[in-house]
Amino acid sequence: MSTTTSEKAAPVTRETPQRDGAGVSRRASTELVTSQGRTAIADSVVRKIAGVATREVEGVHNLGSGGARAVGSLRQRIPGSSGRNVSQGVGVEVGERQAAIDLDVVVDYGVSIVDLAQAIRGNVVNSVEGMTGLEVTEVNIAVDDVYIPEDDDDKQTRVQ
Repeated sequence: MSTTTSEKAAPVTRETPQRDGAGVSRRASTELVTSQGRTAIADSVVRKIAGVATREVEGVHNLGSGGARAVGSLRQRIPGSSGRNVSQGVGVEVGERQAAIDLDVVVDYGVSIVDLAQAIRGNVVNSVEGMTGLEVTEVNIAVDDVYIPEDDDDKQTRVQ
């Protein structure tokens, strides 16, 4: 197929990620809204990406508040259920070009919460921005509990 002078190919532009002061990669612009159309990303998609990215960070024991973890534990035991809910403990607000993320985290005992929060933010921002093209404006982290491994061993029955 030949191209005549009246047919011009659309220029291909590539984004170059920019790094902010914390070393987090940020896109210069978004390709979700173009002259050729709009790409909409569901909140549940961003929730799942953020949940998986948070769990990838060493020192994160679980996500969700106490009640959410209890309900999630029960749901996993029901035959035929979808299993583990990767978006448990993750709240998001998604717009056309930006997303804000709230996380409820349970940390392992002995881990620096400040360092862990920074690692979580970096991983979540990189994952969400890299996969969706959305700019992550904020990642708010609420540490709801500290997991102490001895808690599991203390559950002894009084009668054998």
